[in-house]
Amino acid sequence: MHRPSAVERALREAAPHEVFDVFRSTVVRRHGALAVDLLLVDYAMTRLQPVGVLPHTRPPVSVYDSAPGRAFGAQEPQCVRDRSASEATVYLPVSVRGDRLGVLGVTLPEGDGVAPAVVEDLQACADALAHEVVVAGRDTDLFLQARRAERLTLAAEMQWQLLPGRSCSRPEYSLGAQLEPAYAIFGDCFDWSASADDLYVTVSNGMGEGIDAALLTNLAVNALRNARRAGLSLEDQAYLADQAVYAQYRGDRYLSTLLFRFHVPTGRVEMIDAGSPKVWRVRRGVIETVEMEAQMPLGMFEDTEYTAQHFEVEPGDRLLFISDGVYDALSPDGVKYRLRALAASINSTRLLPASQVPRVMLQELLGHRGAGPAEDDSLVLCLDWLGRVRGGDR
Repeated sequence: MHRPSAVERALREAAPHEVFDVFRSTVVRRHGALAVDLLLVDYAMTRLQPVGVLPHTRPPVSVYDSAPGRAFGAQEPQCVRDRSASEATVYLPVSVRGDRLGVLGVTLPEGDGVAPAVVEDLQACADALAHEVVVAGRDTDLFLQARRAERLTLAAEMQWQLLPGRSCSRPEYSLGAQLEPAYAIFGDCFDWSASADDLYVTVSNGMGEGIDAALLTNLAVNALRNARRAGLSLEDQAYLADQAVYAQYRGDRYLSTLLFRFHVPTGRVEMIDAGSPKVWRVRRGVIETVEMEAQMPLGMFEDTEYTAQHFEVEPGDRLLFISDGVYDALSPDGVKYRLRALAASINSTRLLPASQVPRVMLQELLGHRGAGPAEDDSLVLCLDWLGRVRGGDR
């Protein structure tokens, strides 16, 4: 079915804060919908928050045990029929290039059922809405406010604004990442950027707490982006970011960072371990750590030079980038999470898509740590490498 050009045109012409209102009116006219609702996933990825003018919104919906949650998790439409009212509600994933934003709910008069062509058209509408929500977020707070199940700390506000998204997919790879505690994160961060032949991934763990850690991480990530966008090598990216951090803090503050450049056509990887958050690999069912040559954290010393290591990823490989807040987390009786529990968590999530793995692993970590406050923030990033099909689309 052709894309809903009338819907796309209406969304492009709408004011940023009116995007969803215009979308709702358009879908009501297009399909005779009785209700149209947009639910955005919250920062902790545990609840779907209805979009509306605060505080006049409906209660959130769990991502674990609800029809909207199933649509969000499976990334497939779910239909719920209410025969007593002769209605059916279709829940559709709202996602952009693999980044899962939330769920669209459309209630229709059921009649003889919801035709597949209608579901297909509604999914195309949901895809168009997803793109406009991302663009509108530059000019309105409406959608960012809707995601909040509670207030963010200022440090967390800074960190979430720094991130590229929480998942991304292409035919050659799939990425997913999550930070905890979601509403009070401060020093951990991740970044990625893709071109036709390269995928850059960085994972950082800035020292300190609160605003101090967030400022340090913001400086380092933007220095890395500046160097990357200038077309510099991975080693020069690390060098210039190191210089930027050292110039600001003179070695009093620094951050551990992993830098990766994946060559998409071949699977060759360049890697710099500047302080070493942990990397695990799952290959043909075997879980192992990736051995790295430890180098100085960014900003610790002046004029540090960095040397890239090289290895290759194979189709079917899964890489997990795990911060010290996970690796060193303590149970109530003082037992570190470490190898055995972490390996068990990696194994238990092996059948999940990369976009879901970080949230599930961090939930399992919470079960180990108990209800007390975390001593450090935690980051999990999962990369599934599928590889490029020879003689394929490029």
